[in-house]
Amino acid sequence: MVTQIRLGDIAVDVVLKDIKNIHLSVYPPTGKVRIAAPLRMDLDTIRVFAITKLGWIKSQQQKLREQQRETPREYLDRESHYVWGKRYLLQLVEKDAAPEVELKHNKMRLQIRPASSDIRKQEILEAWYRERLKEAVPALIDKWEPLIGVKVERFFVQRMKTKWGSCRPSSKSIRLNTELAKKPRECLEYIVVHEMVHLLEPTHNIRFVTLMDRFMPKWRFYKDELNKLPVRHESWAY
Repeated sequence: MVTQIRLGDIAVDVVLKDIKNIHLSVYPPTGKVRIAAPLRMDLDTIRVFAITKLGWIKSQQQKLREQQRETPREYLDRESHYVWGKRYLLQLVEKDAAPEVELKHNKMRLQIRPASSDIRKQEILEAWYRERLKEAVPALIDKWEPLIGVKVERFFVQRMKTKWGSCRPSSKSIRLNTELAKKPRECLEYIVVHEMVHLLEPTHNIRFVTLMDRFMPKWRFYKDELNKLPVRHESWAY
């Protein structure tokens, strides 16, 4: 059940859950605010917490309003698509054969069956991006497990509307947004490290920040770089 509180002109959705800590999120594209709080926590306590975070909430909302967004994909020849931060021009090739995607020089060659719909083209490309991410992530996990001192039991790659990644400490698993295959590799590495550090500290408290500073001193730079890049036309963010 969702309860709403107001902080002046800002509406905050509050969800009580079986969790230990309170979590605050601001979602694109409009800057919607959501707090997930433990079941035992009363609304007055939650309101006081939200008030102490009001400056941060307004700052995040301003960033979202300013962030560049992609135009809707139309899957036309010479449309721009990105792989690991590099721009490619789409080249459509109709052929009565299995679909495939190939990068060549500055072109992304998308082979499709004749009369394929835009939805089908999108499905083929998203599956291809997902595979690129699945190929890239294991090496990063292997690199950082001994450095951070954690073990990732499983990782998942999927289309995510509201986050770049997520972590479930109880199962020692992490999830990554397929959109990361479009961003520079160092941005992917930052998100992988971010989620792995959550295996040590589930919240974004001072301990989490201290751990990130220890393991990846330039993490704020990578975060800023990621947040400067255009995001997908629909509503989602980290």
